Amino acid sequence: MTYTYSLKTHNREEMIDITSYIQESVENSKIEEGILIVYVPHTTAAVTINENADPSVRKDITDFLRNKIPKSKEYSHLEGNADSHIKSTLVGPTLSLIIENGKLLLGTWQGIYFCEFDGPRNRNFRVKIIEG
Repeated sequence: MTYTYSLKTHNREEMIDITSYIQESVENSKIEEGILIVYVPHTTAAVTINENADPSVRKDITDFLRNKIPKSKEYSHLEGNADSHIKSTLVGPTLSLIIENGKLLLGTWQGIYFCEFDGPRNRNFRVKIIEG
């Protein structure tokens, strides 16, 4: 069972909480036990799990990546977004999560984030649920 979601990003770099989309997929699937995969089919975006209680964590993550991998550095890639490709590679395009008793298994403070590194853009991500 695969679900596709679309979203619009508003900044060059941002982390958007997509936890509700993922939980919706689990509820709609009616699967009690299984594995869920979140996949981002873009080379300048990614997905991660991190704290969802304090928004400053998202800011700290994007600030850190921006400082360590600046846009202004001289890169070979001529499109001007090599930094976005590097950030996407480091964070990663997929997550695997557990479904238990019909619920997504996340820690108390965890949320799932779509990471935009080359926006604003229209983006999508996919959720695949495997029963078992």
